[in-house]
Amino acid sequence: MSPTPTTGGRLPEAFADLEPLAQAGWCLGSEQERLAKRHASSAAELQTFYDLFAPRLEAVVAHLDAAPGTPRDFGEPDQHLMWLLLAMAEVSFAVEKFGADESDYRGIEADRFVPVHELEAGGLPVPNAYRSS
Repeated sequence: MSPTPTTGGRLPEAFADLEPLAQAGWCLGSEQERLAKRHASSAAELQTFYDLFAPRLEAVVAHLDAAPGTPRDFGEPDQHLMWLLLAMAEVSFAVEKFGADESDYRGIEADRFVPVHELEAGGLPVPNAYRSS
């Protein structure tokens, strides 16, 4: 696999315009970290992320689709770009659903849910058995 040219920053050269998002700490490797970053960000920060990333969304997806191998094979610049794409999934919900202001959101606290793939054990040891009666 040939390395993706970089800007000297964290992202592939073709996405140098997204480097401010990487520098702002949005390249996070876990779902919980991305959710915490979203909740810790102001409405203005979320809107800024969205406004910068949204026009590049299709180009980012096309770039990552064209990368050889699977996401586990990505070099660091492509991995960081993937993490920004995953952060966009978090940010877009906040912006599109709540206008970037989640202050009136009254749902269940998100930190109560730990994605199974992020458990130290790597998932549930044994699937739950359900009885039909």
